[in-house]
Amino acid sequence: MTDPVRDLSPFFAPSSVAVVGAGERPTSSGGAVMQMLRQAGYGGRVVPVNPRGGTIFGYESVTSISAIDRPVDLAVIVIRPEAILDAVGEAADRGIRNLLILPGGFAEAGPVGVARNEALLTLAARRGLTVAGPNCAGIVHLDPARRFAATFLRDLPPGNVAGARHGLAFISQSGALAEEFIDKANARGLPLMSVVSVGNAVHLGVEDYLGWLGDRPEIGAALLYVESIDDHERFRAIARQVAAKKPVVALFGGRTEIGGRAAGAHTGAVANDDAAIEAFCASCGIVRVTSLRRLLIAAKAFGCFPQGLGRRALILSNSGGPGVLCADRAALEGLDLAALPPEMGDVLRQQLPAEASVANPVDLLADAREDRFGLTLEAAMTHGARAYDMILMIHVVPFMVDAQPVIERLAELAADARLPLMHSMMGTLPGKTDWFATMERTGVPMFNDVEEMAEAAGLLASYPSLRSAANAASVSDLPPVTFKSRKTP
Repeated sequence: MTDPVRDLSPFFAPSSVAVVGAGERPTSSGGAVMQMLRQAGYGGRVVPVNPRGGTIFGYESVTSISAIDRPVDLAVIVIRPEAILDAVGEAADRGIRNLLILPGGFAEAGPVGVARNEALLTLAARRGLTVAGPNCAGIVHLDPARRFAATFLRDLPPGNVAGARHGLAFISQSGALAEEFIDKANARGLPLMSVVSVGNAVHLGVEDYLGWLGDRPEIGAALLYVESIDDHERFRAIARQVAAKKPVVALFGGRTEIGGRAAGAHTGAVANDDAAIEAFCASCGIVRVTSLRRLLIAAKAFGCFPQGLGRRALILSNSGGPGVLCADRAALEGLDLAALPPEMGDVLRQQLPAEASVANPVDLLADAREDRFGLTLEAAMTHGARAYDMILMIHVVPFMVDAQPVIERLAELAADARLPLMHSMMGTLPGKTDWFATMERTGVPMFNDVEEMAEAAGLLASYPSLRSAANAASVSDLPPVTFKSRKTP
């Protein structure tokens, strides 16, 4: 029987937090955590712990854990490794049961670290503690109801963004990739709300975080970076529970022989070949990607359409070459580029220039302005709503056309669109920032190139069948999957 999902509220939405090793210097671990709590706008009780006492980031500190006047929901520990076990014991004495340990120096740090790790496990079991980490970069959860960040990552993710229906969670077995994902989320306007650096996972593994975040209504999709799994059956059971409600997208590191060796050195992973990973992801209901680039594309796509989309796509373009590339990539992604409904074809042949291509893709020609884009999109909505599941729009901006009125017309129609829309703009785009923002405020994801847009559409189309499969059968009904766990009997 699968262990129940842990309640991780104290780690994501604590009402009170102590920072053991707090400091004023932002370049120190304790200073960085205090700074990020403030930047996140955390509104709960904060108790800095520092032997020197005094005021730290505006909070009156205490000189020891035992001096905390009443227990806190979470203690964040950022002191030297050799002092951590004593701090954990002191926290237990003070009635603090949940600990986030950021420093390393445990199982990854040779014989001394292994011994320290075993002592931590023994102490936690004896005192009834739950430990996140150690050797991790922390946790961020920007739920508007309680924004929280206990981390020394350099920046916070965007949280809610205009046009996004739900937030995204990223759970990573690499702190560096967590930092990279935050950076890209800010650059691309992804609605990344939660970030977890798993670390050594003495108690809380990827599946524990996935189970808790997957049950949060503010999270629309979960994204994972995974190298090793301790209990693949428990992981699979939890992943399927989440995937039955919302997308789980995973990038597994170590799918090649040399990459597997590197993952073994990093997280103690046991190498699995690509076919084993593919079969395991399918049995979990996971949308699998094989690169960080694809994981970021999936974040863009599921941030806008968290329940996925069907496979029937209409491509609407004002340029032949990009339309061809989009069609190629769409076909490779398994999308169905069905012929135009007869009524739609009749309307377009009557109103578009004779040189336009009335097919799928539709080619409006390079000099298309807002009237041509508008009438074609209206015709698609009127006559194609039952024939297609999405429209992929391509907009190349030639020198003789003002793009602003085109964007304004498309945004106006998108507000009441009967079909999901995605839009790609190519070429020299002097107003790119404003044009992208205008469209994304209406819920239309914007892309720099047509192939990424088609990849996003393919990822969205892969989820509904996985969701149906996750809902159709229990784990006990599934055939066994050969997948090696990090810890084997």
